[in-house]
Amino acid sequence: MKPTMKSLLFLQAAFYLPFTLALWPRPQNLTAGNTPLRLAAGFSIEISGIPQVPKDLSDAVTRTTKFLTTDKLQLLVPDRGASLTDAVNSAETLHSLTVTLSSSASSDVKSISEDAVAGLGVADESYTLQVPAGGDATLTANSALGLFRGLTTFEQLWFDLGGTTFTLQAPVHIEDAPVYPYRGFMLDTSRNYFPVSDIKRTLDAMSWVKINHFHWHVVDSQSFALVVPGFEEIAQKGAYSASRVYSPDDVKDIVSYAGARGIDVMVEIDTPGHSSVIFKSHPEHIACPEATPWSRFAGEPPAGQLRLASPATTNFTTDLIKAVSSMFPSTLFNTGGDEINTNCYAKDNLTQEDLASQGKTLEEALDTFTQATHSALADAGKTPVVWEGIVPLAFLESLQAHAASVEMALEHQVNLRNDTIVLYAVYFVLSSTLPPLTGRNVYRVWISSEHVGSVAQKGFRLIHAASDFFYLDCGGGGWIGNNINGDSSCGVYKTWQKSYSFNPTNGLTEDQFDLVMGGQQLLWAEQSGPSNLDSHVWPRAASSAELFWSGPGGDVKTALPRLHEVGFRFIQRGVDAIPLQPEWCALRPNACDGDA
Repeated sequence: MKPTMKSLLFLQAAFYLPFTLALWPRPQNLTAGNTPLRLAAGFSIEISGIPQVPKDLSDAVTRTTKFLTTDKLQLLVPDRGASLTDAVNSAETLHSLTVTLSSSASSDVKSISEDAVAGLGVADESYTLQVPAGGDATLTANSALGLFRGLTTFEQLWFDLGGTTFTLQAPVHIEDAPVYPYRGFMLDTSRNYFPVSDIKRTLDAMSWVKINHFHWHVVDSQSFALVVPGFEEIAQKGAYSASRVYSPDDVKDIVSYAGARGIDVMVEIDTPGHSSVIFKSHPEHIACPEATPWSRFAGEPPAGQLRLASPATTNFTTDLIKAVSSMFPSTLFNTGGDEINTNCYAKDNLTQEDLASQGKTLEEALDTFTQATHSALADAGKTPVVWEGIVPLAFLESLQAHAASVEMALEHQVNLRNDTIVLYAVYFVLSSTLPPLTGRNVYRVWISSEHVGSVAQKGFRLIHAASDFFYLDCGGGGWIGNNINGDSSCGVYKTWQKSYSFNPTNGLTEDQFDLVMGGQQLLWAEQSGPSNLDSHVWPRAASSAELFWSGPGGDVKTALPRLHEVGFRFIQRGVDAIPLQPEWCALRPNACDGDA
């Protein structure tokens, strides 16, 4: 039988098909055909069967509709799809996408924002997307948040050719849900200030790849830009300038903007360390303020940390934490707890006097301090989150048998509340893994993979933030001014391939896999600011977005063409993602792979 012209055109189109649909993160279940399909001139997205549509869902539909006409992303092939003009122009059309809740969904429909802040793993993010080879598509989910996740996937199906929006791989059927409930990105806005517009642009980009937690490291020793009701004087004297602050209205704006995009904002107020700047407004509460040489008193300049043995300082900090917690609806609140410098306290006369008068050791004073601040958070309905350095006694005892063979950053013994989450980072870890967490705890530790199983037996849960995989600031060289041979404190540049290769469950038995809550990539801002924010973060941070949504085991060879398209699409949307290869390579998948 002689082939028709139309079938020849379709065969030609199939020749140009990428290895897989350019969806990021990779859906759990995906089937696709090889039939060209274009959006009808009157294509529309309709919300059906939801009596009271949440405003943020209708806004999300509006944004998707806009992206379908403004992305104008061309195929990443040498001729950018020009040779497919006839096939695309003669393709069947898709008239509409119907967005609806499944029959099993609750009749009480929460908004995307409400789902986003419901708590770790509470909201249902699953969705089903059916795009036929013509006619009408459907998107179904159990929640508004799930519908939003499906909309972001639908946006990625389409390319532009001469003003026609099309795909080459209809019909498409997707059933999708995340593997891990925590998929995060941390931004440090304390070392250098980032305007609200930069944060919003970052939140947009996060949502496009289904990242659902924004860890906001908003203050540190260098600056305190957060204007806290009742503590306005700290920002007045501690921000870089009066114009570089985050007002309560700014916080509301950021939290609202994030929530509407399915993102929970976890704020961090690091205590008792990393707090030197409070000296400018409350000198009575800071030990060794701006002491020199700074390297003897702090991890980086300026030195200074809260006088944790002082009852007055403990009360001050507790009240400050209460005030900040009321500004954020998230159930998570990070109180820091890392890099506490004991020499600073040893040289501080007031701290030594307080310890002597109370008959306490520094560790006991730290425990009292932590109990006070965390109790305040518990009273406010928050879950405390801490970095490494503060660990439960039971965890420390579980590792004593390995003391001779395990490098650890388990510096302080504190009786944490059972619901505490300890954010875990690994610095120059001996293996590519982190131990999981116990009860409701998460930790940060230097430990080899051979001991992960013994820690997992305690039931520890884990949120990954490994510096040797996920720190986006690494590789920039040293920033200490008088060291001509200085290197980055966290080593070489962490490529997207490096973070993509991370295995969250390595070293665990199968029955321990569900102890891993997820992970995040991080940008510490000693050498980052508005001018290089996008280039440091994107598209690299998308690698962990897929890792923790889709699960580990992805192939960098097949992931690269899809990640190229993420970067190109981000650029179309105003995010300055960097190239991952020369464009010649991006247009020719696998042509620039190295020798096996």
